[in-house]
Amino acid sequence: MADQSRMTLFFSRLRRRGLGLLLACLLLTTPAWSADILLTAAEDSAGVQAFAQALARQRPEDNVTFTPLKDMPAPNLLPAATRLILLDLPGLDWRLKDTQGPSTLVLRISRLQARQRLGTTHPAKISLLWSDPPLERQLNLIAHILPQARRIGVLYGIDSEFLLRELAQYAAPMGLEIVPQLWDNINDSRPLQNLFKNSDVLLGLDDPQLYNPKTVKNLLLSSYAQQLPLVGPNAGFVKAGSLASTYSDQSDWLDVLDRLLDHSPANWPRSLYPEHFKVVGNPQVARSLGIEQVDEADVAARLAEGEKRP
Repeated sequence: MADQSRMTLFFSRLRRRGLGLLLACLLLTTPAWSADILLTAAEDSAGVQAFAQALARQRPEDNVTFTPLKDMPAPNLLPAATRLILLDLPGLDWRLKDTQGPSTLVLRISRLQARQRLGTTHPAKISLLWSDPPLERQLNLIAHILPQARRIGVLYGIDSEFLLRELAQYAAPMGLEIVPQLWDNINDSRPLQNLFKNSDVLLGLDDPQLYNPKTVKNLLLSSYAQQLPLVGPNAGFVKAGSLASTYSDQSDWLDVLDRLLDHSPANWPRSLYPEHFKVVGNPQVARSLGIEQVDEADVAARLAEGEKRP
């Protein structure tokens, strides 16, 4: 009888240990919590769907869904715990109609677009993830690929004038001079010619009033005629004929979102540039201007290393 009792006790302990091990394994493999992540955009395109699906694959423990903007309720009717991601400007306009609503991440918005919609205010519970290249990063790009350039010509409009002060603050410690030129009439080429005469390189601001399909031919032909490189304003313009730019692609944005979504919305920054980025160059333009072709991977690595240093 004693032997039977000892055997019963032994198996009882074994079962408890086994159950403890099983619970430990479950705790290690099961997330402590999962989030409801809701993406929305006015345009339900293949690209938008691909982005939502990529985020869902990256965060399998969360409930990631996409709802077209036309099917969204008022922001204040969404559950407070929802983590809302806006993928276009109409989504931001919808969100701004209601002071109530869940914590919100806004993608694909430039500094200029935010200024036009928000002025100098910043609504609570809204985090802006900038789409335009950081000004300091663009200046560092120029310093790496055109080390002899000192006078940085900058065309600006009424909407983008607010960026000039920040540009000058970044340029001064680098020994660079910002040469600003107002271009309030894109049909008048005289401001272009005046700027080219006084600059070593032209830095394009992400201002669609200045850099658009109507102005691209005049800008680039003038640049070639004066043998003056244009850097920026974005990756798309490099394909059209500017020399180079920094940019962040979908994988970079997914990394940003993955990091932010791991934290409480209370700790989300009010605004943020992607930490990860790439460099794109136009070899044909470099050859036309007699400039060494941009080694995209090497320059991106050097810029990133410089940003890591205090």
